[in-house]
Amino acid sequence: MIDYQLYIDGEFCEAADGNRFTSTNPANGEVWATAPAATEADVDRAVDAAHTALHEGEWATWTPTQRGRALYRLADLVEAHSGRLGEIETTDSGKLGAETKAQTAYVADYYRYYAGLADKIQGATLPIDKPEMHVFTSREPVGVVAAVVPWNAEMFLTATKVGPALAAGCTVVLKASEVAPASLLEFAKLVDHAGFPSGVVNIITGFGEPCGRALTSHQKVARVAFTGGPETARHIVRNTAENFAVVSLELGGKSPLIIFEDADFEGAVNGAVAGNFGATGQSCVAGSRVMVQAAVYDAFVEEIARRADAIRIGDPLDADTQVGPLATQDQLDRCERIVAASVSEGATLVAGGSRPDGFEEGLYFEPTVLVCPDQGVSSVRTELFGPVMSVLRFDTEEEAVALANDTAFGLGAGVFTENVSRALRVSKAIRSGIVWVNTYRAISPISPFGGFGQSGYGREAGMDVIHDYTRTKTVWINTSSEPMANPFIMR
Repeated sequence: MIDYQLYIDGEFCEAADGNRFTSTNPANGEVWATAPAATEADVDRAVDAAHTALHEGEWATWTPTQRGRALYRLADLVEAHSGRLGEIETTDSGKLGAETKAQTAYVADYYRYYAGLADKIQGATLPIDKPEMHVFTSREPVGVVAAVVPWNAEMFLTATKVGPALAAGCTVVLKASEVAPASLLEFAKLVDHAGFPSGVVNIITGFGEPCGRALTSHQKVARVAFTGGPETARHIVRNTAENFAVVSLELGGKSPLIIFEDADFEGAVNGAVAGNFGATGQSCVAGSRVMVQAAVYDAFVEEIARRADAIRIGDPLDADTQVGPLATQDQLDRCERIVAASVSEGATLVAGGSRPDGFEEGLYFEPTVLVCPDQGVSSVRTELFGPVMSVLRFDTEEEAVALANDTAFGLGAGVFTENVSRALRVSKAIRSGIVWVNTYRAISPISPFGGFGQSGYGREAGMDVIHDYTRTKTVWINTSSEPMANPFIMR
């Protein structure tokens, strides 16, 4: 049993009232760690520490170059400890160990990317229309940032928020998910070792009430960066009516993956497998609405069913495992319920659909393929966050685009075709923040990430996002040797 602590103002500590909650390994149902349940008083302490560090502490005097150096040190520490961090994330969330370790190692590049941008945040001199006036702008930190991340990719989603925030000179209160908080509380040790001044990064964990509410509505929080579900996002938007904090939201989706008849067949099947069964389907960009052109539809259904049945289910820390458990009992119940409802609505189950034999102790669900007659089926409309694929048939390019856009979400999309003109037309026509052509789930610190519609607003990663953590200040300097004119004498 590991008993983690909060990280506030450069110190590891307990919650104010001493309360803790347990974390369960979804692969075997065993409680393996505990974490403090932060109270409103703990939130106040963390935000106050961040606010003091921003305005009065050593951090306020650091140059952008110094901030970059600290981020480089953090990147090196994350990379060096990626194996341990990945193992903890897997134990806590059930994600495949091979994926969490590789992703955490790659996360180091996000910190390096923003370390390099720290001293490249520039203002401008304005060609003002008034004589003897010198006017220039500078970009200053927006303030204290509340970063709220979910359990399914904590290290990655933390880097997309903390990296640009620190590069811009902000301070951060990071709230880990109560479902699987351990990796971020372990990450706190690396932050502490990287040499950031006390209060610059604070890491807490707790429940939506009171911890999440108190953090996102706090009067000293200037920006909220949130990744999670739409319902929680609605609460956050309401909370920020109290502090007028700038908000960015990444809320998941129900991404279409379109396979045209001229696509490389093997590549398209691999894309569908990656988009649906990678990360056990627990990905915000899961391409779980697979739309296949009629000429290759039957062949695709046959092959994807065979591939789904052949996937190795098992312990996520076993290198041979391809699909591990779901993170929570609620997700497992949701997958069972939606699959059953979809079959009753006319879908045909061609692979999976239930809990696998021999895995009674864990939260496992078989890789599942449903052939659906239309988009009215529950599995097509609902984000399941599990290894469930819905397959639909289409005839024309126009029909494929219409199907793809028939959703309230708009985070990711995939297009498989060998026709470059078609790829350009369709990627432009799809209402989605990200479109992958002949690949899927590729990410990079250089590439913006975010969605349309109920997938949220704002972007993470990329060069421009660092400006989202700054505000523009304009300075006017009268260069005349004469005194300022009398305002009551008009000339």
